[in-house]
Amino acid sequence: MKKPKKLQAPKLPKPLKRPTTEEKVSEALSNVPRITNETVSEHREEVLSSARKYIYPLQHSKHSVVKISIGLLILVLIGFFVFCSLSLYKFQATNGFIYDVTKIVPFPVAKEDGHWISYESYLFELRHNMHYYHTQQQTNFSSKDGQEQLKRLKQQAMSQVIQDAYVKQLAAQHGVTVSNQTVNDQVTLVRNENRLGNNDRVFRDVLNQFYGWNEADFKRELKQQLLTQAVVAKLDTGTQSRAQAALNQLGSGTDFGQLAGQVSDDTSTKGSGGQFPNPISVNDKEVPPQITAAAFKLKAGQTSGIINTGYTLEILKVNDNNGSQVHLSHISFNLKPVDSFVKPLQQQNPAHAYIKVSS
Repeated sequence: MKKPKKLQAPKLPKPLKRPTTEEKVSEALSNVPRITNETVSEHREEVLSSARKYIYPLQHSKHSVVKISIGLLILVLIGFFVFCSLSLYKFQATNGFIYDVTKIVPFPVAKEDGHWISYESYLFELRHNMHYYHTQQQTNFSSKDGQEQLKRLKQQAMSQVIQDAYVKQLAAQHGVTVSNQTVNDQVTLVRNENRLGNNDRVFRDVLNQFYGWNEADFKRELKQQLLTQAVVAKLDTGTQSRAQAALNQLGSGTDFGQLAGQVSDDTSTKGSGGQFPNPISVNDKEVPPQITAAAFKLKAGQTSGIINTGYTLEILKVNDNNGSQVHLSHISFNLKPVDSFVKPLQQQNPAHAYIKVSS
């Protein structure tokens, strides 16, 4: 009988060896690419390449937005200028919006001897007259009569701004200027005589009520008037000579009343030796403010020098002065109208208007 074989123990697989932490780190680092300047550049280029597919469409979209925006802006500007041009030159609008536009954009209304005359200056002149007739005369410019009145005001405004342009040309040729201080002095003069209200509020209210002006507008108009008067005074040498000759005669002892009857241009007073029929008060609006201001500085029996009122040259004599009223005589010389100096320029270089204002 055979002996049974001995059972052998099964061979077990060798236990797996666990890697140590150092081995794990070493194996992980072995898979990390080596960082060099070349690998950094390659990685950057790879990132940028993947981003370009998003960037390029965005840039293209931005360029399109800019082009469209510029195109729309140009169209808006063109439309704006077309609208304003039609309003000014075809329909001759006078509303506040169009007037404000002409303050910014120098649209011309006429041309004089190579110089542009601004539409704004024309509307400035026209609108204050329209305001006066509308508020003080209750003129309805939509009615038939109102339309006829508006045509006359437009003609007047156009003639005025063209004349003002020639006056400025004459002033430049002859070195005539009017300073802001001269304008302020004139404002002070009329206000001291209470011709435009006795305080700032009343002064502003009067300007706004009658003309739709503020103080700057009033000074602007006054400065042009003073420039016109200064140009006439400079160029009208004949009248200046007559006034100076009369003053010299008075200095030589000639009787004031007798001389007034001989040389004064005031036909209403020369028959009475130049004496005004009524006493003059401080705020008398019947005589120019320059006469009133000078008269109250003189004592009874005194004679003034030559006073330029803007339209006349005056020599005054105070007959009596009680402080509130004076009895006054004068010798008056009429200055030539500004047209006598402007017309030769107009004939030589006629102005050309860009709108039709004739009826």
